[in-house]
Amino acid sequence: MDSTKEKVEIYSTKEVSSSIEDGNPGRFVYSSEEKKLVKKINWTVMPLVCGILFVQFIDKSTLNYAAVMGLYEDTHITQDQFSWLGAIFYIGYLAFQIPNQYFLQRLPISKYLGSIIVVWGVCLGLMALGKNFSDLAGLRFLLGFWEASTYPCIFLLISTLYRRHEQVIWFGTMFINNAAATAFGGLIGYGIRRMHGVKGISSWQWCMIIWGCITFLLGIAFFFFLADNPKSRWFRLTPEEEAIVDERLRDNTVVQNKTINKAHIMEALKDPKFYCYLGISFFCNLQNGAVTIFSSQIISQMGFSDLNSILLNIPYGVFIAILLTGAMVASKRYDEIGYVGCIWGLITFLGALLLAVIPSGGAKLAGLYLSASSPIYVMLQTSISNNVSGYTKKIFYTGGNLVAYCLGNFVGPLMMVAKTSPRYIPGLIGYMVADILAVLLFLYVRWTLNRENKRREALREAGKIPLPDPSRLDQDLTDKEDLNFVYKP
Repeated sequence: MDSTKEKVEIYSTKEVSSSIEDGNPGRFVYSSEEKKLVKKINWTVMPLVCGILFVQFIDKSTLNYAAVMGLYEDTHITQDQFSWLGAIFYIGYLAFQIPNQYFLQRLPISKYLGSIIVVWGVCLGLMALGKNFSDLAGLRFLLGFWEASTYPCIFLLISTLYRRHEQVIWFGTMFINNAAATAFGGLIGYGIRRMHGVKGISSWQWCMIIWGCITFLLGIAFFFFLADNPKSRWFRLTPEEEAIVDERLRDNTVVQNKTINKAHIMEALKDPKFYCYLGISFFCNLQNGAVTIFSSQIISQMGFSDLNSILLNIPYGVFIAILLTGAMVASKRYDEIGYVGCIWGLITFLGALLLAVIPSGGAKLAGLYLSASSPIYVMLQTSISNNVSGYTKKIFYTGGNLVAYCLGNFVGPLMMVAKTSPRYIPGLIGYMVADILAVLLFLYVRWTLNRENKRREALREAGKIPLPDPSRLDQDLTDKEDLNFVYKP
């Protein structure tokens, strides 16, 4: 065990030393033992995580498919009421953020999230019984209320299990699952569309019932089988692997703690970058909220049939996955977060611009496919995870990010006003302005992080910062308190 520990410490020292010299981590070298451990973590945890993220996005998007499966005809809702159904989901999402932060710190993720997944599966299935706007609105609120727990739980789980430089891959993978859900959801939706009238049930109702049952079963699996901490029994760690886990925890600076530290919250509230992160999340999710529930209708308005409108979500999902992969590779290759977020923000801006200037026809699909804001959001969450330490502070930042996410996704669909259809020019102009503001905030955050790294480097060279305390892992220090912490802009 001692030799393994020594090897891990040598690699860690190499990475930290490089960070101190130039503000950027050097190339990390894994021991063979750590490679095996990472594979074990990947195969034990991520199949369940990817499964719930895939299903969660489809559950949220069932409304998108239902719009061209007879929902309007059966429930007699208007397009403006449909926009409200998209927005109400995020009112529920927002309402659960404060209690979610409390329970997330006090309860095991597997038991907490597993129970909630079962409940939201039931809520989704019950939507098949909706007869009017009021019925659907109430159930959409509850669906958002329970689904609000998912992203914070998974963000925290990834931040806990993986080294900082590994996290961008898995945050990106989270949203690639969303893209896969968009693509395969369209294919599955095409099949469900053909079930119309089976047992006297409309196809949109079958959509709710089928995905509600799948979600329910997945929640049971999550409850019993998710490995939700770095030394979970499901990993079956050897003594050597436990030593490596301890070193990985020192790298990601996550100290699991059931006590809520109010000082961490106050520190976050005084930090300008906290509000910059909130702004980025809000601005990029305005467009996301609209596109998520309107994509099938936008495609239909280009002249495609209802069935083809569903099928054309498949290449849309594939294109989102391509954009996400490009962002992940660029961030990993150049060890860069801020500039990558800016570039993909400009791509999203281009998508909204094309939707606005192309009147109609298949060419307009290019604008829809480029308008995905998922890559920006991945860079945002990666920046939070990499640059915020202290367990309560990290949870608070993630919770704040999700509040802004809710507000953006709530306001976004309401900007698609019925009287401005089919081109929705005022809404698209609003999305373009928001994209530019998100880019400017990314640049500001990157500048402040670089400035702080240089300040700490100057203090270190002057001998005013002591060497890292080996026991700092147990102290649950924030990035402000730990002057040896190196930010990753």
